Amino acid sequence: MKRFLLGLGLAFFVAACDDDESSFVRPGDEDSSSSVIPGSSGDLSSSSVTPQSSESETSVSSSSSKVPEPVEGSSVTPKSSSSVRSSSSASVEDLSSSSVRSSSSAPVEDLSSSSAKSSSSSAKSSSSAKSSSSESSSSEYVPFDHSQTLAGAWRIGEDRYKTFKDPRNGRSYYYITIYSEYKGYSVTVMAENLNIGDMVLGENDQNDDTKIERYCYNNDTTKCDEFGGLYQWAEMMQLPSRCNTESCADLIQENHQGICPDGWRLFTYDDYCVVMGYEDINNDGVKGLRSTYGFSGTNTSGFSLTGAGARTIEGGGDFLKKSVFWFYPREHDYDKTVYSTVGYVSATNNRAPQSDDGELKTAGFSVRCTKLEE
Repeated sequence: MKRFLLGLGLAFFVAACDDDESSFVRPGDEDSSSSVIPGSSGDLSSSSVTPQSSESETSVSSSSSKVPEPVEGSSVTPKSSSSVRSSSSASVEDLSSSSVRSSSSAPVEDLSSSSAKSSSSSAKSSSSAKSSSSESSSSEYVPFDHSQTLAGAWRIGEDRYKTFKDPRNGRSYYYITIYSEYKGYSVTVMAENLNIGDMVLGENDQNDDTKIERYCYNNDTTKCDEFGGLYQWAEMMQLPSRCNTESCADLIQENHQGICPDGWRLFTYDDYCVVMGYEDINNDGVKGLRSTYGFSGTNTSGFSLTGAGARTIEGGGDFLKKSVFWFYPREHDYDKTVYSTVGYVSATNNRAPQSDDGELKTAGFSVRCTKLEE
């Protein structure tokens, strides 16, 4: 069977972790079981920048509801020696569209010679100001609590999650070590998507090679806070933006760091195969990779995938809370100039990602990072 999913341009192949054979998927051969990726343009109105959070690296009980405190910071972008990009800071504001305070004024009364009236007016003014201030504070944006997406201790065991603080912007991430019964070894991976960089509108490419850029779903930075940023392939790789339209295979390194923090590297298909080899006593399969929080999963692996959606090649957002996509640090053999290999998981079926799934490099996908072995 051959099929090619258009819109995002997603090309699907057949090759599982334990299967070296694959068949290319060509246009026009879709079937009813495939998830068609339509091109759509979302709301491109600008939005505010998401608060970031920080927390020192520590062990975290999987049943914990502790939320990292928001901080401000700047990011320092690690670059490959082959990259033309220079290091710069990605500024972050602790604001959201819902946190804009409305101005309030105390009610004004007609003044008279009576001191009682003057006193009463002052009291009313003070009371009104307090009430207005209280209402304004209650409308401020509250950073998303990422512990909601994690697996409970009763499901995967105590103290499986730890936290890591990215020194580039002070944001904290949960991560987990997953052992593969099939592979016989483990990987330590982030249990949430990376979120770093200056937001650019979805209608634009990420082509400023002097800094890290990110998309937020439909230009809403609260979505970046909850689901992480969305990145084109070259941005994820921290290679020149021209690598989205030409082959840069000679610049791809083993354990390619890309956009990940120091001490981490980009998530690979081999990493996925290890994660997929989790202790699956309930035969959950891919469902065990998905979070129970809004993504129809059991999360018995602890990997905690959420439906981050995608930035389509037309510039809009699609598939929020329905699917999650990620690039691998490898160009696709079908056309190395414009295609990369990708992973894809849907909330509506248990199709496993395949080694030769492909997508245009100019789409915008989530990023997960893997901890380097010490």
